[in-house]
Amino acid sequence: MRARRLSWAAATAAGLLGLLSFSLAPSASAHQSSQSHPKPTVVLVHGAFADASGWNGVVKRLLNDGYKVVAPANPLRGLPQDATYIAGVLNNIKGPVVLVGHSYGGAVITQAAAGDPDVKALVYVAAFMPDRGETLGQLAARSYDSQLQPALRPAPFANADGSTGTELTIDPAQFHKVFAADLPTSQTRIMAVEQRPISASAFEDAPTAAAWHTIPSWALVAKQDKAIGADLERFEARRAGSHTVQVDGSHVVMISRPDVVTHLVETAARTTAQ
Repeated sequence: MRARRLSWAAATAAGLLGLLSFSLAPSASAHQSSQSHPKPTVVLVHGAFADASGWNGVVKRLLNDGYKVVAPANPLRGLPQDATYIAGVLNNIKGPVVLVGHSYGGAVITQAAAGDPDVKALVYVAAFMPDRGETLGQLAARSYDSQLQPALRPAPFANADGSTGTELTIDPAQFHKVFAADLPTSQTRIMAVEQRPISASAFEDAPTAAAWHTIPSWALVAKQDKAIGADLERFEARRAGSHTVQVDGSHVVMISRPDVVTHLVETAARTTAQ
């Protein structure tokens, strides 16, 4: 009789332990739910007269918030070459992507993302947003706010085939006023020296596709932008039907206001999570 009681007690205890362990363990459905919407990789494409270091403040914040980030070097040799290069970068990334472009980088992502099902959102930061068949020169001519054209300085460069091309930089004496008026002059003096030239052909190239027609887009208008021009940024965002924010800032708003830019990128990521 005593042995039977002990056996019954042991069985009851085992059952209770099993029930307790089942209730404490996360369910398979809960685990799957937490993994069903992984954070996208954020790809940050810089524009002309700059390099990927301009994204430093944004990169730091995104990494701290748990995002994977890629900030490739944009070749700045013309839209067909640059968009093809960035499309190759995207092909090497697994999973969803939020693709961000600043300045000329906006034109690059417009072409590079076309037809890529992994790109879930486009974010334009004080950027060009050309339509199919529309050159940057045509877009730039629409702006009354821009002061960039007279500040550009052309210079010849040699192509590998022996031909000569033209590349553009910003006159260092005008760099602060036109490009980065909300940064200290001690900083913009260095940026002017280190600026990366862009091939003049980039302003003559037209995208063969415009991804913002099919991919949700977000746009940040920098209200004191004297490079592209705030008026042009508003027009582009309105035409594309982008979710738009306007902030006080120069053309390099991702440097002067990295908190605002990061918030916009993360909003796009959360909104398009699948």
